[in-house]
Amino acid sequence: MTDDTGGPVAAATGPQPHGFDERRADTPVQRLQHVLHARPILGPLAVLLLAIIAFSLVSDRFLTAANLGLVMQQVTVIAVLALGQTLVILTAGIDLSVGAIAVFSSIIMANLATDLGMPGVPALVLGIVCGTAMGAFNGFLVTRIALPPFIVTLGTLSIFFSLNSVVSRSETVRGTDMPSLLTWTGTTFPIGDFRITYGSIIMLLLFAFFYYALGYTAWGRHVYATGDDIEAARLAGISTGRVLFSVYAVAGLVYAIGAWVLIGRLASASPNVGIEYNLNSITAVVLGGTSLFGGRGLVIGTLVGALIVGVFQNGLQLGGVDVVWQGFAIGLLVLVAVSIDQWIRKVRA
Repeated sequence: MTDDTGGPVAAATGPQPHGFDERRADTPVQRLQHVLHARPILGPLAVLLLAIIAFSLVSDRFLTAANLGLVMQQVTVIAVLALGQTLVILTAGIDLSVGAIAVFSSIIMANLATDLGMPGVPALVLGIVCGTAMGAFNGFLVTRIALPPFIVTLGTLSIFFSLNSVVSRSETVRGTDMPSLLTWTGTTFPIGDFRITYGSIIMLLLFAFFYYALGYTAWGRHVYATGDDIEAARLAGISTGRVLFSVYAVAGLVYAIGAWVLIGRLASASPNVGIEYNLNSITAVVLGGTSLFGGRGLVIGTLVGALIVGVFQNGLQLGGVDVVWQGFAIGLLVLVAVSIDQWIRKVRA
């Protein structure tokens, strides 16, 4: 269109309808993506609820108090170890020495009590100190030597498992030979028809403590900031080296507490367990919605992730599924969880 002089006429720009936005409205899938990005706990909770419903239909024994109590007991050790793993993954790291630290700590506690005749309290305290020191050693290599967390913990995995074999002489220490304090975490008590162990109570208290620490303290905010963008965190005045070192040390302490729970669960301290704890802890963290790229996730999600693993394993067993296919199902869950995490991270602002 031209005006009287032959020049172009600007397009009319009359008033637009109320609420008009040049951007296209989000689709239902995009709205779901935004919701999951803002509330990452919703995805794991939905998976857990669907799994409970599905397995309750597969077996009428699944929802019995005795079976649910068993599920809680089975996930306790992995949940505690996954809690420490969560702290590391929130900083965009990974810890492959989880099982080695936990098992070695349990052997130290048991051997101090049996070989040296040490009472339960000092044996427990020294075992926890040793676990914390092993985590701090990982942190030292990551922060001071500037080695990648994957390489560091892959190396210490072999070191700690080798030391474990040397100290234990590849022998299992029976729970009856230890002070009762070391096996106390495996003691059960009833809540109605539901039976729970003291180890499960310790697990829940740990999750409550770190839920508060990560969500309501400066340390927790620094952990998230370091994992989200370490350079930006450093420019903001955060001592990222100290944060990373503290995370690995605290994770080691949590693994050592997990060792105490492990002794109670097995009623022994065995050097021949723990190989699967590394992958199981990472599985629980990933299924719980914590991003492997750091900076996003909740410890409560990790607890839900551990419960998902326990529910799937228990439900598939009750359904008569072969153990090989149980592993297949868990592995498939992990791949789906990581794919969803990648999708959620691409949310459009």
